[in-house]
Amino acid sequence: MCGIIGYVGSKNAIAIIVEGLKKLEYRGYDSAGIAIFDTNNFHVIKQKGRLSALETRLARARRPLKGHIGIGHTRWATHGEPSDINSHPHVGNKNKIAVVHNGIIENYKQLKERLEQKGIRFVSQTDSEVIAQLAEYYYDGDLIDTVIKVSNALEGSYALGIMCIDEPDTLVAIKKDNPLIIGVSGHGHFIASDVPAVLKYTNKVYYLNDKEIAVLQKGAAQFCNTDKEKLQKTLETVTWSIDSAEKGGYPHFMLKEIMEQPKVIKDTVNSILKNGENKNIVDNFDIKRFNKIVMTACGSAYNAGVVAKYVFERLCRLSVDVELASEFRYKDAVVDEKTLVILISQSGETADTIAAMREAKRKGAATLSIVNVIGSTIAKETDFCIYTAAGPEIAVATTKAFSAQLALLYVLAVRFAVQLEKISKETEKELLSEIKALPAKAAEMLKHIDFIQKYASTCIGYKSIFFIGRNIDYAIALEGSLKLKEISYIHSEAYAGGELKHGTISLIEENTLVVAISNCGRLYNKIMSNAEQVVSRGAKVLLIGNCQDIKTNDNFSFIGLPKVSELFSPSISVIALQLFGYYVAANKGLDIDKPRNLAKSVTVE
Repeated sequence: MCGIIGYVGSKNAIAIIVEGLKKLEYRGYDSAGIAIFDTNNFHVIKQKGRLSALETRLARARRPLKGHIGIGHTRWATHGEPSDINSHPHVGNKNKIAVVHNGIIENYKQLKERLEQKGIRFVSQTDSEVIAQLAEYYYDGDLIDTVIKVSNALEGSYALGIMCIDEPDTLVAIKKDNPLIIGVSGHGHFIASDVPAVLKYTNKVYYLNDKEIAVLQKGAAQFCNTDKEKLQKTLETVTWSIDSAEKGGYPHFMLKEIMEQPKVIKDTVNSILKNGENKNIVDNFDIKRFNKIVMTACGSAYNAGVVAKYVFERLCRLSVDVELASEFRYKDAVVDEKTLVILISQSGETADTIAAMREAKRKGAATLSIVNVIGSTIAKETDFCIYTAAGPEIAVATTKAFSAQLALLYVLAVRFAVQLEKISKETEKELLSEIKALPAKAAEMLKHIDFIQKYASTCIGYKSIFFIGRNIDYAIALEGSLKLKEISYIHSEAYAGGELKHGTISLIEENTLVVAISNCGRLYNKIMSNAEQVVSRGAKVLLIGNCQDIKTNDNFSFIGLPKVSELFSPSISVIALQLFGYYVAANKGLDIDKPRNLAKSVTVE
């Protein structure tokens, strides 16, 4: 949510910042802005709407802006409606300090009232403006001291980029509970919310920890804590190339990322079965000391946990709870030193999941995370971390990162089951062989793309689409429904097939589509009975599964899947569901990579 980019160096900051903002569009936003230091003053241009609107404003400026230091921002509204005034950057009344902010300031009302009593006039409705005004109030000639005073006064979460007119060659950054990286190149230094914003210029980055301050100039990057003690940071190299953050000829990032899944699954499985950090962690993990597993996450990562619950309980015979992180943090969860809490997050920066992690650790539970971003908060703070090999995922609606999470969870379940002596070495070998076969099965599934595209073109008029399944098919139905509603804006819900008669069937009427998933052979007749019940009430059915000899008609369509073990079938079902959701949205002409009101990384509550 929100995107920050800043630059100080020898090149024109305008072009670099605009390019960086484009690379951060995937995070979700409703307005954008830029502040440049040029001829002894800040020049701020900000605009509600897409970046193209901001670029138009920049192009129409009376004179072209120039400068070698600047900050930019894409805003996702939390306090105050989307508008030009509420957009970032914010500048204090004296036009001395400019700020961009990602996060939420929980005590902004108290700070604002205090500053207003001192005669300071606010112009926006945002919580973020209070940072700029407070910084100007505290400023006495030392920008670092000012930043420290501001950070001590703020309650909540923040990643900040700060410039001061009195120090026109210095860019300062600080973070708490929100991501911020520092990029290093031969011509200057960057701050950014995420790596893609700077990857065109450098693959060398520092990862800031909470309450660490970065002081950047053209040829220097220095770090300190809020006691002004100098810090030594490790410069890290980003291993993926800029090409992996480009569309590569596809119309949308989402389709590109769907098509990348065979490779992603293969790379992720290899990362845990061959030599490497993931393998070392899993092979040396003592699951026997726990009597319970809790998985907690948000959104699609939560759905991955629901799928994994079926796999873990079947193989490990160990109780597994799956909790929404936003609920876990407030429910006084029953966890202790005998509990393993598994946290799942693509970004590693999901605010609710971070809070759940800290609550679990406070209660003495061991924590293991599955994340996609090296150096992220969850990766650094959990007791154990295993990384997916998804690479950068740009589309807001996750696809390949979800599949990578499933792959790791499968292998974990198998390894834990062996350690717990619930399956034999021979069974382990068979199961791992099936997991290793998933990339080829996924590639085979992608050959159905033409049929799915054609079928989806007939579905854009539906007001409601329901997804049903039983057992593990129900778990993946949750993800199919979420994908559809995220990007097509069609009302959608997922239900366990056996629950149809407990209320849900009352919603079935003419012009309703029900997507039924069937990979559990022992439950095939049950799900087919559900399908017949909804057809008899005027609905149409799309059956997705590895069933055989299915007879289709005007009311009953079928997408066949490659034969795959029931336990691991969600990895193949989900590709069909992702393609279905994608092509429904594409046929509606929607902005698939940037669906309305959504953000890639939810870094606020």
